[in-house]
Amino acid sequence: MHFKTPLILAAACALLASCSQNFPSGSGVAAYQAYDRPASLPSNPDKVRVKVSLSKQRTYVMEGDKMLLVMPVSVGTSATPTPSGNFTIYSKQAKRRANSHGYAYKGDQVKQCRVGNRPSGWSFKGTPMPYWCEFKSAYGFHTGWVKHHPCTHGCIRMHENLAPKFFRLVKTGTPVNISYSQPEDASHANIPLPPDAGPLPDYPGSMYVGDGYFSRHKAPKFN
Repeated sequence: MHFKTPLILAAACALLASCSQNFPSGSGVAAYQAYDRPASLPSNPDKVRVKVSLSKQRTYVMEGDKMLLVMPVSVGTSATPTPSGNFTIYSKQAKRRANSHGYAYKGDQVKQCRVGNRPSGWSFKGTPMPYWCEFKSAYGFHTGWVKHHPCTHGCIRMHENLAPKFFRLVKTGTPVNISYSQPEDASHANIPLPPDAGPLPDYPGSMYVGDGYFSRHKAPKFN
């Protein structure tokens, strides 16, 4: 799900003569899909809090001083930054879809585009954003391709295997602090990373039009 800017999306939809997508799965994709991080369930879910370091692109899920999960994330670019400050997760939806961008489809043909640019006579489904946890209107944590540089429109993308863990650990009312850096950066930021998703081939459009991307992850396990 490599999101593009609206102009690029519109151009791509206009220029694609053949809309079918068939991307091979190479060793890079296999390594990306195998990536995982350990997580622990809290003793008291009311004590869970989330801290995001924009400079390190790390999210820390904590219960008091205990680290429950450390994960790499992708945050917003300088042009479309992730908001900083103190927030609260107020909406959770395991199977959310975007309203403005997604996939036009007709038969077995699939095009990535914005809803206003879908070809006449084609159906449309919004981009799947699994394990959505909203902390500010139109901003949330969700599954997406994780890259090694800021690349989103402001949301916080989580790796497909870590998103369901995060979703389980937080609840409506969990506090979230987002800042340029966090004290935990010094002791917890140095973790193994998945391959940079930027060079990897995207999943087939059929996975996004159907429900496949919502289940494209390992079964979450906790310590």
